[in-house]
This record gives sequence, C-alpha cells and structure tokens, in this order.
Amino acid sequence: MRLPVRSSVLLLTAGLGLAGGASCAPTQVLEGADLPALKTITEEVDPQRVWSNLLTLTEKHGADMSIDCEPLFSGDPALVKIFPELCHLSNSASGNWVRSQLQALDVPVTDDVSGEGLLRTNNIVAELKGTTKPDEVILVGAHFDAFWQGADDNSSGVAAMLEIARVLSHYRFERTIRFVGFDLEEYGIKGSHHYVAEGKSEKVLNALIFDCIGYYSDEEGSQQSLPGLPSPTRGDFLAVIANDESSHEAAELYALNDSLKLMSTVPLISPGHGMPTVGEPLTRSDHVPFWYAHQKAVFLTDTASFRNQHYHKETDTPDKLDPVRLGQAARVAAAAIAYWAGGPQQ
Repeated sequence: MRLPVRSSVLLLTAGLGLAGGASCAPTQVLEGADLPALKTITEEVDPQRVWSNLLTLTEKHGADMSIDCEPLFSGDPALVKIFPELCHLSNSASGNWVRSQLQALDVPVTDDVSGEGLLRTNNIVAELKGTTKPDEVILVGAHFDAFWQGADDNSSGVAAMLEIARVLSHYRFERTIRFVGFDLEEYGIKGSHHYVAEGKSEKVLNALIFDCIGYYSDEEGSQQSLPGLPSPTRGDFLAVIANDESSHEAAELYALNDSLKLMSTVPLISPGHGMPTVGEPLTRSDHVPFWYAHQKAVFLTDTASFRNQHYHKETDTPDKLDPVRLGQAARVAAAAIAYWAGGPQQ
C-alpha cells in the first residue's frame, strides 16, 4: 500500500449502512449464485498454501537487492529522511517468482512493460479464458513490490492471489479471469496507472485488488478510526472498500461472505470515484486508477496503518500476521471472483 498523501481529510461514507442492507437480503443481492459450488471452491483454497506463498515471498524480498533510491530521490533528499523505507524497496526476485508460479498453472502468462528508466514497470499477467463471454474480464490484482520483507504489505495479497489462481485454474467460467501482479505500487501506484492509462483495462467488468490482508487483532482499541468514519474498535475484520460505482459489487461480496459464513467483513464506501479531498484513506492502492477511469473495483485490506503498527517498517514480518484469517480472506475473495466470472461451470 503506497505512502499516504499528507493532507487533512474528512471522510464521508455510507459503508456501515451497506453492511446492514446486504445482510438483510443476501438472496436478492446474489441472484443466480450457486452457493454450494462456491462453497466447494472456498474449501479448496488452502490456508497453508497461502501461508507458504507468503513465507516464500518474504524470503525473496529479504534477499533481494533494493532498488537504488539515490537517483530517484536526489532532487528531494528530505523525502527519504521522512520516509526511509523508500530506499528499501525490492521487486525483482518477487516478480520472477510470481511469474514462475503462474506459469506452473499452464495458463498464458505475459509481461506488461510500461515506461522507461528507473521507474519502468513490469506487470505480470495471467488469464483463465472465459468460455461463453471471453471478452468480459474479472481482474484480480496485487502488487508484488515491497519495503523490506513486506509480509503484510503486500506479500499477504500476492500470496492469496496465487492460491486463488491455482484453485480457479481447475475450473471453467463464462468470463475471463485475469490475474495481474502489479509493479511499483509503492512508488506512486505506477504499474496499475500504466495498465489503465494504456487501455488494457477496457473490457474489465470489475477488479478485485488485494493489499495488506494479513494483520488482525481482537484487542479493544487495536483499530484506529479513519478520519470521519465510525469504524469498529477491534482490528478483527476484513475491510471491503468500494466507491459509488462499485458499491453493488461490494454488497455482493459482503452477501457471499454472509451466506458462506467465512469471516468478519466491514464494507466501506468512498463517495463519488474516491477523490482524495474526501476519501484519501480509501484510495491508497491499485484500485484507484480503475475508480478514476470510472471502472468498477473493490479493494480488500486490513486497513494497513490504521491497524498495523509495523506498516512500512522493517518489522513487517510474518510473525506479526494471522495465518488463519489470511486464509479466510483468500476464501472470501475466491467465492466473489468465481461468482462474478459466471461460474463455476460443470
């Protein structure tokens, strides 16, 4: 999850109202959902595999050469003093491993290269082609660059994405499911901005973005409130963040989780398409370029710095995370992706 913009924020949200509405009539929200088949998919998502993915990714980051920050920030050395993590970003070994794991699924995998110089991005893209509506795409994204080991931010999101890709590759769906490892999210959401700006998201019906989904706490006071938002006081939930245009998809994901009884989720809705002047705390990851392009995107997160005191620090290590709830978050997402993609098919 990228660095926060330094600004005062008043957050307007209807998120908690959405939560109540979704739980009142899940069958209406989920018209046509094959809940037994979706439950089977969630049970095939293996929390141990998600955790193993995370451990491998943190090892890759820990052993990787950090990007040389000196030429990038020579014009603003004060920035590095304020944010020392800027000189501890890695993306090479993690990106290579993500590519190898997707290639092992025997699906088409391509590199999406954009820009030039030090901020050149290399997104990694894999597709499960749809059967009857292949031109309609459900995108699943997570950024694979990280500061230090980046256990929560964002090895957790990438680990979940890879396990979901493994499970869903055994099925067929009406729509195409596209898995994207986004590059350089921490340096200004570069990879996803390039992806959307270059028109590669044109046929995306909805995007589901993971960023920081592994840190949870049952202690009272462990969850800080986003500015202006009366949120729960315990950090024991997965936040489902959307904007006005993607609020229906957030309601569907909430209703699926409610029906399948997987974990605690709280939907939060940013007004409009997430303008920074009102919803900046909800606009810190790869869903934002989709929102600004008026495309639907739902963002799953543990709320990062509003809960996790190790955010963007060298102490963001696996021992701080909750393997069980990380696995459950992956299961919630797998059900939503399969449902949106029109499946699974027999």
